[in-house]
Amino acid sequence: MATTNSKRRVSILLIAAGLLLTFATVCGLYVGWMEWWTGVQSSHSQLEKRQDAHFTEPGADGSVKIAQPQQGDPPLPAEHYENGELIGVVYVPAFGDSWHRNLVEGTSLAELNKQGLGHYSTTQLPGQIGNFALAGHRNGYGQPLGDIDVLKPGDQIIIQTQKYWYVYEYTSHRIILPTDSSVLEPNPMDPSAPPTARMITMTTCEPKYQTPTHRWVAFGTFKYWAKVSDGVPEALTHKNSSGDIEFINKDFGHTNKLVELGTLRPLILMGLAIYLLIFVAAAIAFRWPALRRIHNGQAPKPPVEFYSWLWRHQPGPAVMRWVLVLILLALASASMFEWVFPWAAANIPFLSNMSNFTVG
Repeated sequence: MATTNSKRRVSILLIAAGLLLTFATVCGLYVGWMEWWTGVQSSHSQLEKRQDAHFTEPGADGSVKIAQPQQGDPPLPAEHYENGELIGVVYVPAFGDSWHRNLVEGTSLAELNKQGLGHYSTTQLPGQIGNFALAGHRNGYGQPLGDIDVLKPGDQIIIQTQKYWYVYEYTSHRIILPTDSSVLEPNPMDPSAPPTARMITMTTCEPKYQTPTHRWVAFGTFKYWAKVSDGVPEALTHKNSSGDIEFINKDFGHTNKLVELGTLRPLILMGLAIYLLIFVAAAIAFRWPALRRIHNGQAPKPPVEFYSWLWRHQPGPAVMRWVLVLILLALASASMFEWVFPWAAANIPFLSNMSNFTVG
C-alpha cells in the first residue's frame, strides 16, 4: 500500500512538473511568436506589397550614384492614396544599414501589423508644408520604431517614393499621452499657429516592453528632395574596398526563405512527412523495445507522466525515439506559431490588448 501511495505521489509531482514546464515553454514560444514571427510575416507582406507595386529597388542595375539635392519646392508623390496603398519606403540609417520599412496610407492595425509604417491620412504628404505624420509599432511586427529612442539631432529620415527622395533630419522628441493629438496638427510645435515649415512626425508606443501608457513622438524638419532617377541620397551610400559607391541597404530586395514563404505550413507538412517516414521505418525494423522491456519485466513500470509516455511510445532504439520526439515537439511549436497563437491573440482579451493583433 505504501509503495502504491509513493508511486501515486511521484506521478502527481511529475505531472505537475510537466504541466509547469509546458506552460513555461508555451509562454516563451508566445514571446518568440510576438517578437520574431510577427516580424517575419510583416516582412513578407511588405515584400509582396513592393512587388505588386513594381517598386524601384535602389542600385538594382548594379550601379549607384549619389542623387544631388534639387532646388525649389518638392513635388508631391501623388494627390491621394487609398487606405493600405503603398506610398513608399522609409530608411533611417541610425537604425542600421539594413533597416527599411514600407510606408502605406492609414494607421489602423491592418496597416501597422502588416506593412511597417502608416501615414496619418489627415496630415500632409512627403515634402508638403505642414506635418507629415507617421505611426509604427515599437514592439512586435518587426518593431519598425523599436529604436526610436536612439535618434540624435541630425540623423536622417529618408522617404523613397516611385520617383522622388524626401530627406528629413531628426530634431527632437516628446513623450505625450495617447489622448494628445496636437502632435498631428499642421504645426505640431505650435498648434495654434499656421504651418510654415515642412516637418515629419513619427509616433509610437511608450514604454517599449510594457503596456503602453504614453506615446513617444519624434520630430524632424525637411532638408532636401532628389530624383530617384538621379541615384541615391548620400546618407544611404558608402564606398567599398575598391572605392565604388554602394547602396548601404544590401538586404533590400533580398530576403530569406522564411520571409519569402510568410507561413510555416509547408515546413509543418514536410516535418510531418519526415516523422511518419521515420516512425513507420522504425516500427517495421525495431518495433517498440522500450514497451517490450516493461512488458517482459526487464524494466520497472514507470510512473504516469506525459513526456516519458510519449518517449516510450515511439518505436526503435533510444536515439531514434529522441529524434521522433524532437520532431513532434518542433511540429507542435510550429503549429502554435501558425494557428494557436494567432487565434489566442485574436480571441483572448488579455493577449489581444498586449499584442495588438488583428485578423487578415
